[in-house]
Amino acid sequence: MDFKNKVVWITGASSGIGEYLAYAFAEKGARLILSARNAQELERVKNQCADPESVMTLPLDVADFNRIPGAAEEAVARFGRLDLLINNAGISQRDSAMNTGLDVVRKIMDVNFTGTVAVTHEVLPHMLAQKSGQIVVMSSVMGKFGTPWRSSYSASKHALQGYFDSLRAELVEAGIPVTIICPGFVRTNVTINALRGDGTPNNVMAETTANGIPPDVFAQKVLRTIAAKKEEAYIGGFREVLGVYLKRWLPGVFSRMIARVKVK
Repeated sequence: MDFKNKVVWITGASSGIGEYLAYAFAEKGARLILSARNAQELERVKNQCADPESVMTLPLDVADFNRIPGAAEEAVARFGRLDLLINNAGISQRDSAMNTGLDVVRKIMDVNFTGTVAVTHEVLPHMLAQKSGQIVVMSSVMGKFGTPWRSSYSASKHALQGYFDSLRAELVEAGIPVTIICPGFVRTNVTINALRGDGTPNNVMAETTANGIPPDVFAQKVLRTIAAKKEEAYIGGFREVLGVYLKRWLPGVFSRMIARVKVK
């Protein structure tokens, strides 16, 4: 995994998966651009990286589509190139489809899907011009199947799968790989920060998340996946990964099981 001096832009880098990816890349000698909405938390992550002088913080809300072109220009200008884009910004959901307002559905789609597409759209011309680069998308096993209380979240991740599968096919001749990571349960604050149907934070740490993969372990697995330039990887516990294959090969069995599984 030779990431020394590689320029890596990570969105959603102020906590959780993005934070630990920053630490993992920094340990490998990468130069980092870290983005998220919370500028103070970005500085905290920067200062805990192996070489803070090689880290740029770039506050950004990926749902602020007018800001993204300027942010992309700043990111590329900082080190003169961009080798890796890690699309990690995202927000989850914890409520029934019936109870989730349309404004919340739009917010989830704007952050998880449209924001990711918008950042990629601005970065891609630079990668094409330098004739190198790699695009990484943090999807979810929920991009492969749906569960109760995740309708909009799952929809946003399914959308990522379709868009970036198509983009990958378009970029084959350009030699720019597209890697989709599908996490299962990772021990982060994702369920605490998830939105209820009225748009308020869930403020509950789910047991499944609390028992998930430690984020530092997850980050190392992600780096190996990126280094191997894999098209797609499922990184999670046995049950989540099994769910992907059950949905594919035994959809009827999966449907009966998922309706009874505790997913809150």
